[in-house]
Amino acid sequence: MDSQRINGDKSNLVANGAVDPVRGSIPVPEGRLVAHSPGHQGTWHWYEDHARGTGELARRFAEPWGGGDLAYRLGRDHDTGKGACAWQEGLIEEATTGRKTKRPPHSDAGALLFARTAERCPALLPCAGVIAGHHTGLSAWSEVRLRLKALMADSSEVDEAIHRVAAVMPAILDGSCPAAPDWLDPRDKIAVEMLVRMTYSAVIDADRLDTAAHFRPGTHRRPHLGMPELWERYEARRQESLAERQRSKGASWLDKLREDVYQEALEAAAGQSGVYRLHLPTGAGKTFTGGGFALRHASMHGLRRVIVAVPFISITEQNAAEYRSLLDSPEQGPPVVLEHHSAVNVEAPQQHAPQSAGAPTNTHHDEKRGRSNRWAKLATENWDAPFIVTTTVRLIETIFGNTPSATRRLHRLAHSVIILDEIQALPDRLLTPILSGLRELVEHYGVTLVLSSATQPELAALNPWRSGLPQRDVVSDPAPLFEQLRRVRYAWRTGPDVTLASIAAEAAEHDQALVVVNATKDANQVHRIWLGSNRDENPGILHLSTRMTGGHRRETIQAAKQRLEEGLDTLLVSTSLIEAGVNLDFPRGYRARSTPESEQQAAGRVNREGKRPAKDSVMTIFDPRDGLNPEVVYNTCAIAAASRRFGDGLADPDDLDVLRSYYQHRYDLQAGQHSKDPNGATGEVIEALRAKLHYPEVARRMRLIDNEHSVAVVAIRSQLGEEARQAAQKAVDQLRRGLPTPATYRTLQDHMASIPQRELELAITTGHAIEVTGDLHQWVGPYHPQRGIEPPVAQQ
Repeated sequence: MDSQRINGDKSNLVANGAVDPVRGSIPVPEGRLVAHSPGHQGTWHWYEDHARGTGELARRFAEPWGGGDLAYRLGRDHDTGKGACAWQEGLIEEATTGRKTKRPPHSDAGALLFARTAERCPALLPCAGVIAGHHTGLSAWSEVRLRLKALMADSSEVDEAIHRVAAVMPAILDGSCPAAPDWLDPRDKIAVEMLVRMTYSAVIDADRLDTAAHFRPGTHRRPHLGMPELWERYEARRQESLAERQRSKGASWLDKLREDVYQEALEAAAGQSGVYRLHLPTGAGKTFTGGGFALRHASMHGLRRVIVAVPFISITEQNAAEYRSLLDSPEQGPPVVLEHHSAVNVEAPQQHAPQSAGAPTNTHHDEKRGRSNRWAKLATENWDAPFIVTTTVRLIETIFGNTPSATRRLHRLAHSVIILDEIQALPDRLLTPILSGLRELVEHYGVTLVLSSATQPELAALNPWRSGLPQRDVVSDPAPLFEQLRRVRYAWRTGPDVTLASIAAEAAEHDQALVVVNATKDANQVHRIWLGSNRDENPGILHLSTRMTGGHRRETIQAAKQRLEEGLDTLLVSTSLIEAGVNLDFPRGYRARSTPESEQQAAGRVNREGKRPAKDSVMTIFDPRDGLNPEVVYNTCAIAAASRRFGDGLADPDDLDVLRSYYQHRYDLQAGQHSKDPNGATGEVIEALRAKLHYPEVARRMRLIDNEHSVAVVAIRSQLGEEARQAAQKAVDQLRRGLPTPATYRTLQDHMASIPQRELELAITTGHAIEVTGDLHQWVGPYHPQRGIEPPVAQQ
């Protein structure tokens, strides 16, 4: 390679941060290799510094599961391909001129180096894919293996890079194979698959952090309080809160019951790591009990963090606020609770949909489109916090994704407590790989798993958990609690005369009533019936669905809560999103026929505080002939199993013994050879793909939200105040320019709504939606002040 010097236009260098304006040009001495261009301080990131820094950080991340040596080797050698003259010259020219240059790919050299050393320990050979995909994502092992085979036969493409790096780091040629974790069984393909994932995560996070420390030194460390200190803070503040509540409202029998449950959970926290079930009825204090158990267990067993995953964003917001009140202390250090639930997929391909004539253009965005996703990835959270509240979607994406931004967080799960809240909401079609993956985390990565729900599914009936994985109960005998906290009487309404209109009319006869339906279209219809010919807003007639933005939903829930507490007339129609974590207390409720767990969750919004006799608090399950068939929304086998057990003259949805039988029958109808699907309906096909190390296809199939049914859009409501509108639009503009921060996504979360993919496609062509970045679009069409984005049928 020719002399490595920077002697270009200094104005370009200064503008691009490659040269300090005082020092001038920064030469690269002969015999030195660079990994990244100069940062704001005008200093090159030397190759050996980046290699060793990444390796040591990856080692620290992977040591908890015995993978430190393996992660160090992969981290140290991941950028070996950068030693090639063409790559070095390209980077120097780019830093010199400020113009983008085309540099050759640099992943093959390090992957080949590792593959050569791993020939004597074949179980580790797939880890070569960590280096091969450290920028592009984990590829199918079959593809990586073919590429490595070709390089083994002819390595001329990478020899130069390897030799040049060996000149500054001779250790890369020592040929020794790193130690595998002592628990790894080479015959266990699922164990190998997860080891590759976890090691990939450790290396990716280490690479990104070491790179970021070069460009922005001193800004990436987050000092954390230890779990013992956090547990003490949590308990002290919980007791203060309870004392204040009792001073203002007086002690109640419910407070005593919750405290007894909480103390039993603290005793259970002393148990060994593993799988725990937190089975509590609505109103028994599940959120605080789960947090207390997790923090005390982590404190007693030396675990590193607590991760709470819930199925709905509305619950993450509520739970995060509650946990912050007990854990965050701005005057004593950085925030403890990290809330991460962005609905934006920054790595989705740009759709380049044509903009409408009236849509705003952004020339600067067009020029930077190629770099926007790169910057968005750098802003992705890596879960470096002691207490994380996230969505189940994000957790499953973290465990089973294959992109760098998704999997970067995975290693943070090791030696942690994971609370899976509302566990019954996991889709049956993915249960086999989910349970298998969670079992790997428990058995090999030091995770304690807490399954939290008022309607506990019988997961031990499914193959991955049928043997060798004991489940312990946080509360040893929950049945008496369900009897003590029984707050409703169930009624059933079926027959040809039952319609959405008849139920809407019956509910309207009461001053306060809740109606829960199976589809946004049905909710829209009931709301319109209540309004009648009066098209103006009625503060006592409310609507909830995911077609409303997060902020709009929260305002509606707060309005309903206030009206109920003040005894004002309140009719609320909602989709199932109200069924988990929404603290509303109606005297009467109606639920369209669904599954017993959903019906029981809906009943948790009726007489929630137990202020009325159960016999007077009626939860009516109805089957409207014009409503959406529940089999369209819910699992067909679940509906079939439920219809044989629950209904008029049969069991109520909160019968624990019948619920256990229902879950076992439901899973038997689906699993393996018993399924109508010859490949199994609980994700057996995906599990087979995992055994083949087919990471991209596993990631594609493991999406909890089917984009054909639901995609996120940003909607900036006209009802917002000017300051809020400007902040939201600023966040959208940051995404368009490719310069987001984590705060950008948190800001936009209040403005996210969901619509079906087919509606989005139509909206793009009509100019009602315009692209922002990735798969995210901004809704600029009509937005109803109470119902949000209207279904097209309802607009006709």
